[in-house]
Amino acid sequence: MKWSALHDAAQAIASIAGTPCPPLTQAIRAFPAQVRDAGEDRRLQAEQEIADLSAIMEAGLSALLAALARGSHPQAAARALWSEFVRTRDGLLHLALSPQGTARRMA
Repeated sequence: MKWSALHDAAQAIASIAGTPCPPLTQAIRAFPAQVRDAGEDRRLQAEQEIADLSAIMEAGLSALLAALARGSHPQAAARALWSEFVRTRDGLLHLALSPQGTARRMA
């Protein structure tokens, strides 16, 4: 459910950024099942990375919405958050699919 919620938030962020949000691919939709089947270590790592990304996305989206409410135009910040989401999501997809099970760690 967190995976789906992340993508809902990402869609809102892409909208604020003025960036097209492509439809979810089969690999993205299948991620929860793939990481579950990838083994306990990878599952635990994925859960932690999803929790980290969720925290970043929640705070970022809240800040973007607050900026919009004040009449600001936070497209640049939204683009940066969108890029971070895509990079981290792609790292998580790699975690589920790669034999090594390595994902890019978030700073």
